[in-house]
Amino acid sequence: MMDRRQVLAAGVVMGALPGLSWAQALEPAWIKLPTEPYRGKQDDVVFVDALTGWYGNGAGKLFKTTDGGQSWTRILDRPGTFVRALGFVDADLGFLGNIGPDYFPGGTDATPLYRTRDGGASWEAVPIEGPAVTGICAIDVHKASFINAGVLGHRVTIRAGGRVGGPALLATSRDGGETWTSEDLSALTAMILDVHFVDERIGFICGASDTNVEQSHAVILRTADGGRTWARVYEGSRPFELTWKMAFPAESTGYVTVQSYNPDTTVSQRVFAKTTDGGLTWSELPLIDNAAVREFGIGFVDENRGWIGAVPNGFETRDAGATWAPVAMGLAVNKVRIVPNGDGVAVFGIGVELHRLDLPG
Repeated sequence: MMDRRQVLAAGVVMGALPGLSWAQALEPAWIKLPTEPYRGKQDDVVFVDALTGWYGNGAGKLFKTTDGGQSWTRILDRPGTFVRALGFVDADLGFLGNIGPDYFPGGTDATPLYRTRDGGASWEAVPIEGPAVTGICAIDVHKASFINAGVLGHRVTIRAGGRVGGPALLATSRDGGETWTSEDLSALTAMILDVHFVDERIGFICGASDTNVEQSHAVILRTADGGRTWARVYEGSRPFELTWKMAFPAESTGYVTVQSYNPDTTVSQRVFAKTTDGGLTWSELPLIDNAAVREFGIGFVDENRGWIGAVPNGFETRDAGATWAPVAMGLAVNKVRIVPNGDGVAVFGIGVELHRLDLPG
């Protein structure tokens, strides 16, 4: 009987794994982790280390692992809450973003943001001062090191933005999640679909130009002053598009997925956006010419190697997005999380199911 390495190598020879070389086939593979069955795409998974993590779904369920995803315990079951986004500062302090009512069937919970101080055992609603936040699609936790009386400390800034379909509201906490204020960014983007800061000053938002997807162009916003002001740095030219998720393997290099909902199957080219100058300018690059493909999550371990979650399959690049090959990382992977694991990294991808890839250092 062949072992896994032999089976993978044979798959290349027989064409079962198109686009992969012999060397790639002999490397570690994505492994499906045991999770509770769920109909549809699950939106977020987050880990504070290679062992401790959480994932949630649109049925209002949240699960926790302390063994790297080998087993999970359900810690929240709240029908009506759509768990759209998760962010944890450490193993105790975390935040849960709910998409809000009147968007998905069954979504009745009007509280957009929850906080836990005990690793998810209990949750409380987070008060937000400012314009009312309807729902959350993304949470970004940024830690900045600083010296305080001769001791190394961290300033923790957390941002939560939403939502798909609008309106575009961004909530920010500059004191580690204790107090929050919101701002309306609808003049610059109709939706907030992802938020990411590369340092204390420079950050980005994935969005859309219109709440009507038939008229929407893909949009990226950038701030250089910690989110106090924003500017549109990218807008696509095609209707039925929006940007979805982003990854910055370096401060100067970033990648963003571009979703297309165009029903015209002759408009089949799928693209992603890339920057090499810290997000000042963006270029569209081809992913694949296939009208059946819809992009979701994205993650990079360095400036060259990364993944795009999609339907009907995911994609991997090893040359900074110049070429892409199909990869068995799960269906409709919406979020890719990369966590240090000894000398290497553990990569988690959640969609319909949850998969893990372990890469050596």
